[in-house]
Amino acid sequence: MTEVKQANEASGPLPTAGLMRRLAALLYDGFLVAAIWMVLGFILQLIVGTQSNQLVDGVVQTDPILDAILFTIMVASGSGFYIWFWIRSGQTLGMIAWRIKVESVDGGLINFKQGVIRYIAAWPAFFLLGLGYLAIYLDSNGDAAHDKVSRSKVVLLPKSHRPFD
Repeated sequence: MTEVKQANEASGPLPTAGLMRRLAALLYDGFLVAAIWMVLGFILQLIVGTQSNQLVDGVVQTDPILDAILFTIMVASGSGFYIWFWIRSGQTLGMIAWRIKVESVDGGLINFKQGVIRYIAAWPAFFLLGLGYLAIYLDSNGDAAHDKVSRSKVVLLPKSHRPFD
């Protein structure tokens, strides 16, 4: 057993991460996902060429099939980014920077099904005026709505935690 796990077991369960840390990690990860989308869009543009775009009355019009393909690629890469990191280590790069981690309610890593549920449930939690995230202040455990639905939790790691050891 690693020293950090031994220290965590000795000190009890880890505290739940607060809203500001979660949003800061989400912002960090948003920059990474946007960069991935730019690269994928550039690759798609290289494949299909620029002839699929037209400028009509000052508005760029694109092929609706290419729009659907790009949207599908964006959804797949965005969900893949989060779910892959969550099930592999419990932390995205933004979460590492802010020392937070997604865990199953039993303290282990979440599984693929939990990751999918968490990802899908996080969208309305954020875009419905953040009400799903504001549940952190109403819940006795400090969990957001998508934490409850996916049977997961976001914990604050101690300063001594080293993610790459």
